[in-house]
Amino acid sequence: MTNSLRPHGDRKTPSPSDQQTPDRQTGPGRQRDAFFDNAKYLAIVLVGVGHAWGQILDGNRTVETLYRVLYTFHMPAFIIISGYFSRSFDLSPKRVKRLITGVAVPYVVFEVAYALHRRVSEDPDNDISLLDPTYLLWFLCALFVWRLTTPIWQTIRWPLPIALGIAALASVTPTIGNDLNMQRVLQFLPCFVLGLLLRPEHFQLVRRRSVRLLSVPVVAAAVAVAWWSVPRMETGWFYRNAAAQDSGAPWWSGPVLTLALFGCSLVLTACFFAWVPGRRMWFTALGAGTIYGYLLHGFLSKEATFAGWFHDPAWGRPLGVIGLTVLAAVVITLLCTKPVQRVLRCVVEPRMEWAFARNPGEAARGRERREKNEVREARSPSGTGEKVSV
Repeated sequence: MTNSLRPHGDRKTPSPSDQQTPDRQTGPGRQRDAFFDNAKYLAIVLVGVGHAWGQILDGNRTVETLYRVLYTFHMPAFIIISGYFSRSFDLSPKRVKRLITGVAVPYVVFEVAYALHRRVSEDPDNDISLLDPTYLLWFLCALFVWRLTTPIWQTIRWPLPIALGIAALASVTPTIGNDLNMQRVLQFLPCFVLGLLLRPEHFQLVRRRSVRLLSVPVVAAAVAVAWWSVPRMETGWFYRNAAAQDSGAPWWSGPVLTLALFGCSLVLTACFFAWVPGRRMWFTALGAGTIYGYLLHGFLSKEATFAGWFHDPAWGRPLGVIGLTVLAAVVITLLCTKPVQRVLRCVVEPRMEWAFARNPGEAARGRERREKNEVREARSPSGTGEKVSV
């Protein structure tokens, strides 16, 4: 999902009306869609695995090959799901409140927490900057910007081509700088816009048996291409956090690789969705807690890096790689569980009713409901209109 600390069933299509983050899938009383919960859980596990692999790439061509395949699709898959569940976003007070409490507030809290963690563990002089997202927090910045622009993409005639054009222009504009990690915000924008355009039938389309079978040779071909690319292409291209000129490449390579990576991401994401189970699994419930796993596992990855834990040569051996992969998957899984959600909901998904002005229309509707309830309670159970003795 990020650059891995490297310096540079129960099927029912959910209504997106109550969406905020990819983890708030349905409102109270509505049945969650097992497919999307499964997809989110599997995607977040791949995020943790990718961050672990990112620390042992040097000199290990096999791991770097798998790492490149993973980084081609796991972030786009998560962003596409985020876009899909942002389809109903508008600038109404209800949804703006959820955007603030579900995205902006966690960003501020965890940006400060990550900065303080680095001060304690590595750099006592590390600054706290809300404009320069630390590590994986760029995604919250991006999601905030993307959600705010959702009404625009739903209004214009050719949203996806325009988003691709913006991403291509960003890839040749080194002056954009690092504020809010805007390069990633713009270069991953087409994935979010694509999610806005998708409908339930599109997900059903890629989950057909024929697509599932076809995905096997496609992924095999992707692995072969990634193996070939290791000595010929910088890994930094897959992070999409810099312009072409920043990598010493000619300017025209930026738009070319932007379009090529988007196409490859789309194909591999379709292969990923094709193999996501549609029925309830043992891990389905964990899909509701992926934002917790995402925000928290970075502390462990950072601490392990600061402590030099990844320098042990054992991690470069086959058994070491397998062990590290399993460990990352287990850690992510534990961080998505209900106990973790209960403890940290106050900072990850705070309600903060005290911070918002009361909507006059909502207050009037509340008074009307209370008056109706009082009338019903004052009447007898038989419905004759007689007062109940108290």
